Amino acid sequence: MAGLSLEEEVESRLVVGDNFDVEQGPFSEQRFKQLGDSNWTLLVQAVNLWIPEVAELLNHFNFLPPWRLDDIMVSFAADGGSVGPHYDNYDVFLLQGCGRRKWSVGDPCDTDRPLIKHADLRILENCIFNNEWILEPGDMLYLPAKYSHHGVAIGPCTTFSIGFRSPSAAEILDDLTTELISQGKLQEHLKDPPLKPEMADQPIPSAYVEQIKALIMESLSDEKMLMHWFAQFMTRPKYPQLTDITRELRSAYAVTGDKRELTEFKNGEQERL
Repeated sequence: MAGLSLEEEVESRLVVGDNFDVEQGPFSEQRFKQLGDSNWTLLVQAVNLWIPEVAELLNHFNFLPPWRLDDIMVSFAADGGSVGPHYDNYDVFLLQGCGRRKWSVGDPCDTDRPLIKHADLRILENCIFNNEWILEPGDMLYLPAKYSHHGVAIGPCTTFSIGFRSPSAAEILDDLTTELISQGKLQEHLKDPPLKPEMADQPIPSAYVEQIKALIMESLSDEKMLMHWFAQFMTRPKYPQLTDITRELRSAYAVTGDKRELTEFKNGEQERL
């Protein structure tokens, strides 16, 4: 985990202390020597792209459509380490690796739920939890989207987070609009309803809004195009720039079967991993 977080290509974060201070990777070896034995968490995204054994975990989730699964984030927490009480906008399976972690789970949240002022994290204020579990190695907790939860390490531990792809409406509209423009689907123009002199001093008539809605719905009427776009959108690699690099590393591991051989990087350069 620490080794991966030293690399520029790997997305990683540290959450440190009672104030949940967030630091973005890549980190230096010296930084880990300064952290101490408690109250910090290292999170590394998409570990399944780099470590073959982690990628194999996805085989146990073949009861789900593969396009719904996101990456596997792995967290290492020192004793008492946590990222604070929060909720996620997606479903997630929390699989306990080594060590133990206490999970507290509350009710579903909405956007009106009070949050503590924090620059990087959505930490819930005055959170009440209804259930508590201590996960041992191999235990797993499933959390539906938006359920409040708080995980605290009992001694050093690792947790594997298998998340769902759950794009926001803004992300969907942004990508779909780009696709529609590229296909020349948005050529129709807004037209005026019958205009009257008194309309010059009145608010915008609702007829314009209705016409805008009709233009949008007409643009979305091609279900075949929508299905094709949606399939591409939901299966697009989260880190497309890493596709060739990580495939090469996994192939090298498959041939040698030895993690120590995973030093061959792109262009024949030797890199620490």
